[in-house]
Amino acid sequence: MTKVVSPAQSAAALTELWSPRIIGEVDDAYLKVAKVQGSLVWHSHEAEDELFLVLKGHLRIELEAGVVELDEGELFVVPKGVRHNPVAEQECHLLLIERKSTLHTGGVVTEKTRTLAEQLRPL
Repeated sequence: MTKVVSPAQSAAALTELWSPRIIGEVDDAYLKVAKVQGSLVWHSHEAEDELFLVLKGHLRIELEAGVVELDEGELFVVPKGVRHNPVAEQECHLLLIERKSTLHTGGVVTEKTRTLAEQLRPL
């Protein structure tokens, strides 16, 4: 079954921060939306790249080698194995594209970490 999905509307409808929800899948990847504010946690994904696309707001991705600043409509791919920490000073809406095997915060677990079951909950 196919359905039309608006990532911007889906992200705007979220009520929890740093709690991505899966809105679709392409081959071995999930399409996720998230509403974020503040800092997540320094982490890496050893075997997976992670794509961040800003739907609304501004996102700073701290990397050990520097900082990436993303505005609405811009994207950045964090390469596998690169430690990073997403930060949003104000509310920011994101579309994430990640392999289905990608753990939310890599090998680091905090109160913000979400399991795959939590990410699969309906919006």
